[in-house]
Amino acid sequence: MSNQTHVATHPKGWAAKDTGNEKASRVFDKKQDAVDWARQHSRRVESELVIHRKDGTIGQKDSHGHDPYPPKG
Repeated sequence: MSNQTHVATHPKGWAAKDTGNEKASRVFDKKQDAVDWARQHSRRVESELVIHRKDGTIGQKDSHGHDPYPPKG
């Protein structure tokens, strides 16, 4: 899925950012606040939510797009 919303570290805390955008959509002091906002945003725009750990690795993914049912594989 190419449409993604990422939650990752930012110099001012934690940021929510859509793939392809240069700037963060929103910046938060706390990771959980960024995740909560990004989850709602991801549902609205039907994107995949990618939550990064503090070290930058991917900690969790959650799809809010049009997934095939039943899933392939």
